[in-house]
Amino acid sequence: MSTQALDALPKAQSPFLTFMSRLLDNRSFVIGATLFLFVVLLAVFADVITPYEPNANNFRARLQPPSAEHWFGTDHFGRDILTRVIYGGRLSLTIGIAVVIFTGVFGTLIGAAAGYFRRLDNIIMRFMDALMAFPSILLAITVAATLGASVPNVILALGIATTPHTARIVRASVLVVREMEYVEAARALGAGHARILFRHILANSLAPLIVRLTYVFASVILAEAVLSYLGVGPPPPAPTFGGIIANGRDFMVEAPWVTLFPGLIILFTVLGLNLLGDGLRDVLDPRIKV
Repeated sequence: MSTQALDALPKAQSPFLTFMSRLLDNRSFVIGATLFLFVVLLAVFADVITPYEPNANNFRARLQPPSAEHWFGTDHFGRDILTRVIYGGRLSLTIGIAVVIFTGVFGTLIGAAAGYFRRLDNIIMRFMDALMAFPSILLAITVAATLGASVPNVILALGIATTPHTARIVRASVLVVREMEYVEAARALGAGHARILFRHILANSLAPLIVRLTYVFASVILAEAVLSYLGVGPPPPAPTFGGIIANGRDFMVEAPWVTLFPGLIILFTVLGLNLLGDGLRDVLDPRIKV
C-alpha cells in the first residue's frame, strides 16, 4: 500500500479521547456534571459570592421573605438563608468527599482481600453481612449518637455505614477478574500476591467502584441532612442542609422559604450526582458498549 493510501486512512483516536467523547455524548453525564459542578463552584467560592456571614444574627430582619436584599429570605435569627445554604453546601461536600475516600479505601481493601484470598472470604463477608443487616441510615444514626455530634464522628459513622456495600461490590469484581487468563499468566510468571492484586486485578475492577462512589456521595449528602435534622450531625451553629431545615420546621407555615430552598439545593445536588453516576455506568459498562 502506498504512503498516500496510508495517509488517507482514518487515524485511530487515543483511548482517553474516545472515553471523553463517549462521556460528553452521554446526556445524563453532561446534565449531572453540570448540576454538580454548579453546586461545587458555589461552595468553593462561598466567601466571594455571599455578602453576609453565615452565623451573623440580625433580629430586625428575622423571617423576612425572599427579596432583593435576601434572595432566599431569612430565618428566625435574621440570618441570610442563601448564605447559610452555600456554606452548608461546603460542609456537606467536605463530609461527602471524606466519606467517599473512607469507603473507597477501606471498602476496596476489604473487598479485595475477601475476593482474592479464599480462606478470608467467608470470615470477612459474614462480618460485612452483619453490618448490612442494619439499614445504613439507622447504623449511621446509632454510631453518630454513640460517639457524639461532630464532623469527624459524622464522617466515621457514614463511612462505617457505606463500607460494607462497597466491599461487596469490589469483592464481586475481584472474583471475576482473578480468573482471567492474564492473571493466571502473571501468577505463572511468579508475580507476588500484592503485584497481582493491585496491578492486575484491582486496576481492572475500578469501573463498578467508580460508579458506586458517585452513588455513595449522593447518599451521604442525604444521610448527613438526616443526621443534622435529628441533632446528631455537625453541632450548631455550623450551617448544614439538615440543620437549616431543622431550624425552620417550627416556621413552615409562616416562613416556608426556610425549609424550601435548602431542600431544593439537596434535590439538585443528589440529582446531579445520580445522573453523573448513570452516565459513568453507561460509558464504563462493557455490556452497554456492545
